Amino acid sequence: MAGAIAIVIVLLLIPVLVLMTGGIASAVLGEVLYRDGRARNEGSELLDLPD
Repeated sequence: MAGAIAIVIVLLLIPVLVLMTGGIASAVLGEVLYRDGRARNEGSELLDLPD
């Protein structure tokens, strides 16, 4: 019985952990690419335009 409970818990936790990790990785990657774009285009008049 304990094995069945453990399997159910694992099956519920793995998708949640995968989605949370993907969200965190996306946020980090987005911030890194945003900062890289700002650094590469430093001095460009396009950066002065409002978003």
